[in-house]
Amino acid sequence: MNTELSVNGGLTILAVSGTIDMATAPVLQTAVREAVSSTSAGLIIDLSDVEFLASAGMTILVEARQRIGDSAAFAVVADGPATSRPLSLTGLDKALGLYATVAQAVAALGPEA
Repeated sequence: MNTELSVNGGLTILAVSGTIDMATAPVLQTAVREAVSSTSAGLIIDLSDVEFLASAGMTILVEARQRIGDSAAFAVVADGPATSRPLSLTGLDKALGLYATVAQAVAALGPEA
């Protein structure tokens, strides 16, 4: 699993690729904590290149949403059976703010996010 931080319009974007399971969850957790602490306007976690999302990864997404609270905007990008399906089946798509592309998430969170 790999992670990469970038900024787009004041929003912090954490791009994740590979497999998110019990073995890689600590790496993701560290990256998410860094992203949460470095953002002021909002955070987008991009799972577009994730091939497998286990419950450990979903737990980290929920924790990230809780950490940000109302202090900044938050969204998850997931479009595919490996990511959006488990998030939808668990109902987390509504709680996390799920988008199909980074562009859609950036547009939704907006420059005033």
